[in-house]
Amino acid sequence: MSQQPFTAAALRGAVDLSSLKRPAPQAGPASAAGAASTTSADAAGVVVEGSDSTLRDIIAASARHPVVLVLWSSRLTESASYVTTAKQVAQRYGGRFQLVTVDVDVNPATLQAFQVQAVPVSFALIQGQPVPLFEGAQPEAQLAAVIDQVLALAAQNGVTGTVAAQPEAPAGEVADDGEAAEATAPLPPLHQKAFDAIEAGELDTAADAYREALAQNPADTEAKLGLAQVGLLQRTAGADVAAARAAAATAPADVDAQILVADLDLLGGHVEDAFLRLIDTVRVTSDADRNKAREHLVELFDIVGTTDERVVKARKSLMSALF
Repeated sequence: MSQQPFTAAALRGAVDLSSLKRPAPQAGPASAAGAASTTSADAAGVVVEGSDSTLRDIIAASARHPVVLVLWSSRLTESASYVTTAKQVAQRYGGRFQLVTVDVDVNPATLQAFQVQAVPVSFALIQGQPVPLFEGAQPEAQLAAVIDQVLALAAQNGVTGTVAAQPEAPAGEVADDGEAAEATAPLPPLHQKAFDAIEAGELDTAADAYREALAQNPADTEAKLGLAQVGLLQRTAGADVAAARAAAATAPADVDAQILVADLDLLGGHVEDAFLRLIDTVRVTSDADRNKAREHLVELFDIVGTTDERVVKARKSLMSALF
């Protein structure tokens, strides 16, 4: 059974990473080399298996790229099935975030640090800060919608690096050349250009790259989503949150003022608040202003994910507001 995402405030001060201590290496050059190899290998790839001894390195890596952490139990069928779903979603994103799975049955320090009551449970890690996502297994579409929000939040905080894809293989086996080629396939050139530009803080260049990709292939959904996310960052860059909210409060029919606060809400994870604000704006405006608010709301729907239940609910409310 899936549960609603819960807020970052619920975790504030609750994660004690002091229990995550690397095991002391055994004496001798062979064991020292082995320990170094394990640490570097465990922290590499789009999908990795974390452990008590490597999680500190993975948390540190979240300063460079977004990390989604799934705590699960190999004893529970639903938990294991969700891990499979999460891996499939991670591979589709082509390295835009790293998925780390930790079997809490064999990693008690991680379980203790995150103080969870049930598994599976999912967190985002951004600049070393754990952000709780949800408890329970989630369907693929719902998980992807939440991942999109994680990527937007990471970009807002300047965490836009990508992870080099690597083939997965069962323990003791090596992926064949065909699997390796598929797993390490580079992003399309224009997408890579956009990612590089975002990482460098050059949002205009990133937007131009996505527009060019869409001109070449109007059905490129990843480029469409990327352009929408970059637009969100451009519109909110340097915004004074308090001033924006004050302006919106004094002018309920000012579409631009309401759009800015809705964008800020979305970036802050207040998805339903963003939707409700623009639906209310549709209700109190008319003609061109009304259409502008409606079109912007539809764009936010695309960013969150059209299958997200909050989007489905908001679409019904929008129809009521329009008719």
